Amino acid sequence: VQLVESGGGLVQPGGSLRLSCAASGFTFSSYAMMWYRQAPGKERALVAVISSGGITTYADSVKGRFSISRDNFKHTVYLQMDSLKPEDTAVYYCGAAGSWGQGTQVTVSS
Repeated sequence: VQLVESGGGLVQPGGSLRLSCAASGFTFSSYAMMWYRQAPGKERALVAVISSGGITTYADSVKGRFSISRDNFKHTVYLQMDSLKPEDTAVYYCGAAGSWGQGTQVTVSS
């Protein structure tokens, strides 16, 4: 299993970013895909999940601002993040099939 995140960076409060996670080594369409984040000094926390059938679930802290989606042809899961806040600053990880990616840093700061 290989998961490779991209799309992180520095953004001002109120801005947007779209994270991508390219997956390989497993039957992508059969697995739920997840985004987690870990802020400095805090435990890794679930941000969003998309089931194999496309059902989505979000942490309360990101509801209405973040959107998870998947492209089963490209074996890629996305996290669209809008109205970003400083408290969204964290390393964002993609997870599936018991594995994690290396993470991508998102920093929200003016």
